[in-house]
Amino acid sequence: MLPVVGVIIALIGLPLVWGGVELAGLGGSWYYVLAGIGLVLTGILFFMRRSAGVWLYALIYLATIAWALWEAGLSFWPLVPRLVAPTVIAVVVALCVPLFAGRGKTSKGLPFAVAALLVAGLAATGFYAFKPHGLIRNEIASDTVPPAGLTASDDTDWRAYGRTSRGTRFAPIDQINADNVKDLEVAWTFRTGDAPDAMAQDQNTPLQVGDTVYTCSPHNIVHALNAENGEPRWTFDPKASAPLWQRCRGVSYYESTADALAAAAPAPQTAAPAQDAGETAAPEATAPAIPAAPAQTAEASVCAQRIVMTTIDARLIEIDARTGEPCPDFGDNGTVDLKQGMGEVKDGFYFQTSAPTVMRDLVMIGGWVWDNVETGEPSGAVRAFSAVTGELVWAWDLGNPSITKLPPAGESYTRGTPNVWSTPAFDADLGLVYLPTGNATPDFFGAHRSKAAEEYSAAVVALDIETGRERWKFQTVHHDIWDYDVPSQPALYDVPDGKGGRIPALIQVTKRGQIFVLDRRDGTPIAEVEEKPVPQDGGVPEDFVAPTQPYSVGMPAIGTEPFTETRMWGATPYDQLYCRIEFKKMRYEGEFTPPGTDKSLIFPGYYGGMNWGSASVDEDNDMLIVNDIRMPQFIQLIPQDQVEARGGSAAHDGLSTQKGTPYAAWKNGFMSPLGVPCHQPPYGTITGIDLKSRQIAWQVPAGTLQDTGPLGMKTGLQIPIGMPSLGGPMTTAGGLVFYAGTQDYYLRAFDSRTGEELWKGRLPVGAQATPMTYVSPETGRQFIIVSAGGARQSPDRGDYIIAYALPKAN
Repeated sequence: MLPVVGVIIALIGLPLVWGGVELAGLGGSWYYVLAGIGLVLTGILFFMRRSAGVWLYALIYLATIAWALWEAGLSFWPLVPRLVAPTVIAVVVALCVPLFAGRGKTSKGLPFAVAALLVAGLAATGFYAFKPHGLIRNEIASDTVPPAGLTASDDTDWRAYGRTSRGTRFAPIDQINADNVKDLEVAWTFRTGDAPDAMAQDQNTPLQVGDTVYTCSPHNIVHALNAENGEPRWTFDPKASAPLWQRCRGVSYYESTADALAAAAPAPQTAAPAQDAGETAAPEATAPAIPAAPAQTAEASVCAQRIVMTTIDARLIEIDARTGEPCPDFGDNGTVDLKQGMGEVKDGFYFQTSAPTVMRDLVMIGGWVWDNVETGEPSGAVRAFSAVTGELVWAWDLGNPSITKLPPAGESYTRGTPNVWSTPAFDADLGLVYLPTGNATPDFFGAHRSKAAEEYSAAVVALDIETGRERWKFQTVHHDIWDYDVPSQPALYDVPDGKGGRIPALIQVTKRGQIFVLDRRDGTPIAEVEEKPVPQDGGVPEDFVAPTQPYSVGMPAIGTEPFTETRMWGATPYDQLYCRIEFKKMRYEGEFTPPGTDKSLIFPGYYGGMNWGSASVDEDNDMLIVNDIRMPQFIQLIPQDQVEARGGSAAHDGLSTQKGTPYAAWKNGFMSPLGVPCHQPPYGTITGIDLKSRQIAWQVPAGTLQDTGPLGMKTGLQIPIGMPSLGGPMTTAGGLVFYAGTQDYYLRAFDSRTGEELWKGRLPVGAQATPMTYVSPETGRQFIIVSAGGARQSPDRGDYIIAYALPKAN
């Protein structure tokens, strides 16, 4: 028996010696090589039936405990891979003690007691693995008292992607609250028939207007459902297709007015109207044929209420909200071709994934472009169309501001400029719409970018709603070569000024985990922003790095603690060692490490930080709620003459060709061989930030390992390690945060003041969409709705729209 145990222990130690030598040679920890040598010697002594092996391993084990505490302190998850496996070996060693000299005559009591103690420690570790760790619960939360006498607003409809144009995702409804949320149950379920596959994702937040819910599926199929019971009223299928990235985050709603209809009716004229100064005329041959709206009242209009949608093949469509029929007075029988003025648009290179922005009587459109394939991709121009006729009202071409409508004949909007692929917000009183901008393509090389692209990438830009002219801009990253574009909808909220007053603010969360709070009137920071110097060396000679970058030092940064070797993690000592080696091989000097021809690390990664799910504001408690992703990526720039053999091109992970630049970009997640992120948990959290003190009030890990795990296998274990999260949170006047974008299949409700999990409901598949809520006008019953089509990293897919409510008896 002892020789067999000795061989096993020696074999366990050999990989640690091999990898430990490499790690030490890279300037990393010497622990692994020393521990590996110790294990090999222990195994040899066991093989020789020498009891000295027991004492040697006891020394190794005690040294391991000391090393683990020195590196990780008392943090639970960092200690697990450092101590669990050595403890298992210690149990075996203790049980083998009686087998040495004396052949069993030695007392078994002490070794067995030691083994029992160690097993109890392992059992306690298993027990505490099911408890959340790394929680933040500050006194701020207990000091926050919800206002007395909460009364739901009369306006409880969810008419926009963020419920209102302000994008706060706050519903002034308190029928479901912290006391009764535990009683939630499924009220109805609807199947769309369009389950996502391949490049498709279900990211839809439905709308609700009156007694109808409107939802869209990955291929832009729209369903109108009875808000009370989920029964379908009509379906509209635009027959949209795209070679990649099929998704629909939402549709929009427009209710026409008599004034808008009258203004759209053609007036008799004998001459063409004069153009505004600076406006470039489009030749008649290239202008779209826009049917005039009939002069009629809103009540008599066929499309008095309209669902406004874009498609994955770049069309803007309006349909009658009551019937699902195309609006005949809009564009060409309900459709406007969004490729007009864009020049060449290769298949899949330009379309819309986010909901259109309906503001006053306008529909504003941005667009997504296929990241990183080549320079000169379609323009990031933003356009506003008449919500009644589809006529182009204005265009904002940041590369050529003189173009205010269609470009001249034979030309296009400026190609390759930063786009607006996420969702804007607007302030109707100020007359401003706020655009979160992306980057000029490609993302990871920028020497070719124009002056305009340098100024407007990764920024928030305020435009005049009526004219599309710029009022102000604020840049969150200078010369962005890390894909740190602004992915989320701004939240417009009047924040406390600390003197009893309020300041009209724009809150912008970012992939960097930075939260910028700006005065939405002029873009000046409300929370202090500081320009800090960043690393300059290590990039490629053809490009440059901005000398400084903006940091929102007046607000908490979420998930931005710099990496070190000691933060590398793994499910076992072996993959932790692997991750340490790979980390030491890479160049890393913080979040702005310049990409080069060697491997470097991007953290926070290009998925975030915070992404398109955006933030929510509990407006009754001045609490900002955000979810984040903590998934670093490595990147390596590949000279173009080496690209052809590798293939490409990928939108995110993998090889992106970046044609037109000297380098392609090879990038992927920084993962262990088991498919586990190489850094210690959590990999995603949900955080409440008190907007009065501008401090974190609470933070909890986002989700468990139940439906995922090493090598992509479902563990079935509700271990709240905190997984990457997509979609966004939603808050209510009931003091609740609802969130569904975890890797396990649940919709959860948290106390918005403390972060305590109050309820969770099992979903048939995962979700990555933001929940919404409304009060049914038929019964006055509050519903919570979530679209569940499958979590990003899970193979399980579905087509579910699920409504939760309190039992009717309540």
